[in-house]
Amino acid sequence: MAPPPPSQIQSIAAALRPLLGPQGVLTSGEVPERNSKDWSSAAAVRPPLLLRPADTLQLSAALRVCHEHGQAVVVQGGLTGLCGGATPQAGEVALSTERMNRIEALDTIGNTATVQAGVILENLQRAASEAGLSFPLDFGSRGSCTLGGNLACNAGGNSVIRYGVARELCLGLEAVLADGTVLTHLNRMTKNTSGFDLKQLFIGSEGTLGVISRAVLKLYPAQRDKATAVVAADSFAEVLAVLQNARTTLGAGLCAFEVMWADYLDEVRNRLPAVRQPLGGSPAFAILLEVESHQGAEQALADFLEQAIANNLVSDGVLAQSQSQAEEFWALRDAVAQLLQIYQRSMAFDVSLPLTTLQAYSDEVAQSLQAEFPALTALRFAHLGDGTLHYIIDAPDTASKARILELVLAPLARHDGAVSAEHGIGIAKRDYLHLSRSAADIEQMRRLKALLDPRAILNPGRVFS
Repeated sequence: MAPPPPSQIQSIAAALRPLLGPQGVLTSGEVPERNSKDWSSAAAVRPPLLLRPADTLQLSAALRVCHEHGQAVVVQGGLTGLCGGATPQAGEVALSTERMNRIEALDTIGNTATVQAGVILENLQRAASEAGLSFPLDFGSRGSCTLGGNLACNAGGNSVIRYGVARELCLGLEAVLADGTVLTHLNRMTKNTSGFDLKQLFIGSEGTLGVISRAVLKLYPAQRDKATAVVAADSFAEVLAVLQNARTTLGAGLCAFEVMWADYLDEVRNRLPAVRQPLGGSPAFAILLEVESHQGAEQALADFLEQAIANNLVSDGVLAQSQSQAEEFWALRDAVAQLLQIYQRSMAFDVSLPLTTLQAYSDEVAQSLQAEFPALTALRFAHLGDGTLHYIIDAPDTASKARILELVLAPLARHDGAVSAEHGIGIAKRDYLHLSRSAADIEQMRRLKALLDPRAILNPGRVFS
């Protein structure tokens, strides 16, 4: 896309300054460096203009003016995306929801939160906790990512096995279309079949159909009791046996089942010695389990571990004896964020597969990467309860990235997998969407895009070209 003429940028800025205020319109010299890219490996591009609306009316005005000028817009939340979806491309102005950061209401009777799109996930978690409630969506970027972005990518995370993905935690939504039209349906009821559920169009559409401005999210009663353990398994068959047994024995109390392969454990041990590894030796797999309930979680998990060891389902296990020790266990799993910062040419993948094909796929990819790039660092970990497998890779050079992308994603078609589990498609995986979606599916996506964004100004080139 050709850069817009300076006169167009000046015209947009002049039209919006009286509406968004001095903090709402920043020109190129004022745009912070952080708005040049997200957490992906995409090249940074400083946008010529940054729009920062503070509420829905300002967001509507910003999009209306951009639509009138045919100006392409990249939508930015917490900039924690890993697929390049929030990194500006040439010719795009950036629109950030960072000032739309108010928790508007916490309903402790109906167990809902009404929030603006720019609220940081951890801030809602903290506010819910202070009210005796819980918002269970959770992942390592909780301190930076925003709820609008979480919904736009239909994020998953650590607690999907019990609470589901972002889509399942959203009751109502407000979104602004490309021309500034506001669609408000901030439903707070669990049951409401009054016409089409339009919010589903915007959840998971990565900002290509409209910009999420506000949402009503489900809260849950805070569980008084939580217990965390790490266990060792010698094979993937044992890992699956532990998962099946945990589902049967622990039931709905099981809220996390995270698996780390030996390659991941070894890399953390070598690169991040300050991160404690609770298991001795070098297990083939480490499994982090977490159980929560109104009471008795620790005893339930202790009984499960005792039985699992007695039945040779696991070879070792450690039950956290305090909250600080539980946090140490989670620090091992969350160390991925530190590794991605260390790697010079990091690549992050999130794929999902049926549990029956996940290990075969994982082994095939590991062997292919090893054959072509013998010195490559490729690490595996998984939210196994929902079939999500992650790879993080330190590419040997920039030129190798396209081939690595092919080796990781192409086999998914043979293993009935999906190219994105929870990070979205963005730009990084756009050319591989056809592996997971049919030509008819993609054509209908294009038709929806043309209907809701006829001038194609919202996140152009993301998801599909």
